[in-house]
Amino acid sequence: MTLAANQPREEVQQSRFGFWRRSYAMVVKEFIQLRRDRVSFAMIVMIPVMQLLLFGYAINTTPHHLPTAVLLQEDTDLGRSILKALENTQYFKFTYQVHDVHEFDDLLKSGKVLFGVEIPRGFERAVRRGDHPALLVAADATDPIAASSGLSSLSVLVQTALAHDLFTGDPPSLPFEIRAHARYNPAASSRLNIVPGLVGTILTMTMLIFTALSVTREIERGTMESLLSMPIKPVEVMFGKIIPYVLVGFIQTTIIIAIGVLLFGVPVYGSLTLLAVLSTLFITTNLSIGYTFSTLAQNQLQAMQLSIMFFLPSILLSGFMFPFLGMPAWAQYVGECLPLTHYLRIVRAIMLKGATVQNLEYDMLALIGLMLVAMTIAVTRFRRTLD
Repeated sequence: MTLAANQPREEVQQSRFGFWRRSYAMVVKEFIQLRRDRVSFAMIVMIPVMQLLLFGYAINTTPHHLPTAVLLQEDTDLGRSILKALENTQYFKFTYQVHDVHEFDDLLKSGKVLFGVEIPRGFERAVRRGDHPALLVAADATDPIAASSGLSSLSVLVQTALAHDLFTGDPPSLPFEIRAHARYNPAASSRLNIVPGLVGTILTMTMLIFTALSVTREIERGTMESLLSMPIKPVEVMFGKIIPYVLVGFIQTTIIIAIGVLLFGVPVYGSLTLLAVLSTLFITTNLSIGYTFSTLAQNQLQAMQLSIMFFLPSILLSGFMFPFLGMPAWAQYVGECLPLTHYLRIVRAIMLKGATVQNLEYDMLALIGLMLVAMTIAVTRFRRTLD
């Protein structure tokens, strides 16, 4: 009886001991696999570090030193005082001095400046006579956050800064009128900023994932051997995998823009043909980058992780969530290397500003350059995979 009673108790103890031993073995196994999977281990460290650094140093919701163009039709003491007062706010940084209204408008359309200040001819004389002339400040309101921060500071700063030029004491009122024009989005509607940006954001996410899994999927399914046995070149393989997704991306673009126009009232002032051509260029660029990731990764999980690592800075540093020109210089340099940065400028300029090819030359050439670099790396890496 005693042996029979003790036997179940021993079996229970052995069962519990076996449970913890097997669990410990599985824990050790997972740590060994994690150590061998260097990409996954790097992601564990890099993703939180990247988020912390980007949010801590690069992201600024109250941007300063925003690029501004000035059309100074007369060089007077009062005009220079106004420009100095604007710069002292730290919202405006005069990067261009233009000579006519056409050049003034082109800089705003191309996105090279966010503000434009026009001081008309005879402005100081009209102020001295008490005619109350107008000072024009135009803002690119496709980025409502950056535009509103600068426009909100105008009335107070000029009045206080010019007190010593026009009055002996505090000025009773501003001796001229400030006409602030919020161009392209006068109501400061966030939809006009977000909906065009979503076109590029969604395309970046889907195109990267589609192609990043392409080569690794072939390897994991065992179909790569059949592909290698065919008389086909690496460039032909790449184009064969990319072209179908170009059509998919074009369909996505059409759906998003149609919903934006029909449901959210987003206008399209520019050429739809130009938008279609440059959207195709952007899609191809992202597909080339995704294909490069697929040749670098050893499995589909690593390919997905590389896509996430690329997508995160694209969202934060492209100008989609935060004002691009308000970021520090180093963050802007990184952002210029991201296709989404240039496409956001393109899609917003075409849809909201009616921009033409001449206004978008820089961003178009940047996309072409990024696409060629990504294709070159992808073909080179895939040739090594074949060898």
